[in-house]
Amino acid sequence: QVQLVESGGGSVQAGGSLRLSCAASAVSVSRYSMAWFRQAPGKEREGVATIGGTSGRTYYAGSVKGRFTISKDSAKNTLYLQMNSLKPEDTAMYYCASHFTASRGTVLDAAAFTHWGQGTQVTVSS
Repeated sequence: QVQLVESGGGSVQAGGSLRLSCAASAVSVSRYSMAWFRQAPGKEREGVATIGGTSGRTYYAGSVKGRFTISKDSAKNTLYLQMNSLKPEDTAMYYCASHFTASRGTVLDAAAFTHWGQGTQVTVSS
């Protein structure tokens, strides 16, 4: 059974940094496309970044490009999201996702991913 467990969230001031981790079980980060999404209260879940399984190609939402970096460690079977220059508008619950299906949407569409973690909260204060 696929399990995705996020960690690393917390509270930080604007301009600060956090690194999120997603420990994966029963799914290989080397083979499957993995992604980070976020959802703020009252808003839809939005794609933040995706990394290809075998290609390792990365994709970013425009709002985080140049500030966030998605990466993975195949030996640890873990996905990461390095977040720098954080802004208050980055405040949200952040989720890890796996099992991208192209027929269901694009690489930053929540509907295109079928397995999800429980989320980790990121709060950025001004």
